[in-house]
Amino acid sequence: MAEVLFYERPVPLNRTQHKDLRLKGIPSLKFAAAAHSVPLTGAEFPIAARDLPILFAGQSVEDAGPMALLGLRQNENLLVDENGQWATNIYVPAFVRRYPFILAEKPAGTEGDDFTVFLDEAYEGFGSDEGDRLFKEDGSDSEMLTNAVGFLGEFQQHVTRTHWFMDQLRKHQLLEPRNIRLEKDGKSINLNGLFVVNEEKLRQLDEKTAYEFLREGVLGWIYAHLLSLPNIDRLAQRLDLRESAGG
Repeated sequence: MAEVLFYERPVPLNRTQHKDLRLKGIPSLKFAAAAHSVPLTGAEFPIAARDLPILFAGQSVEDAGPMALLGLRQNENLLVDENGQWATNIYVPAFVRRYPFILAEKPAGTEGDDFTVFLDEAYEGFGSDEGDRLFKEDGSDSEMLTNAVGFLGEFQQHVTRTHWFMDQLRKHQLLEPRNIRLEKDGKSINLNGLFVVNEEKLRQLDEKTAYEFLREGVLGWIYAHLLSLPNIDRLAQRLDLRESAGG
């Protein structure tokens, strides 16, 4: 399940159980080294499009969602090196940056907020001796935790907006399947289960819908997606470099 990608032991954040827990900065993103793609929110499209291919992935149009392609083979992120360092000056999706925290939806009928904060107890940055405390001595949230939870809330708002965006693409039947095939050393790399926006159908939208898309920012997100597609070639170049270096 994409939502819990990276998280080995996700548990609810608890003021009693985690009152002495600290988080130290780990200059490594090796937890993402095996992720060849991650979900992306629409708000990230404009900046992510400079570096990453943005496509829609799913078993069908009905369950397809936007993602940033990070590699061309299963379990290989071409943007994370052997030391866990992300490629310099390449955008890091918010899905990656929110780790080791995550918002999880509470079961229906549960009192309180709709979401609760979880953390990955397996994350190497957690401990009781080094780093920033999650909670102050009086049990209130530390500034670090407040900032992390704020980021999660903002991310969830972007997720909700992205769901609406996907509804619009489906409503107007703008998505079409796209299989990507790359030839490499006599072998083929095939990427299936992908969708892209059909530009011809986009141009055929009626005036009212086109204006709504413009007003709501949908057109900007769509064109960011379309302009990002040549970045697949950049990933292929990164794969060539990794293989020539013996990776």
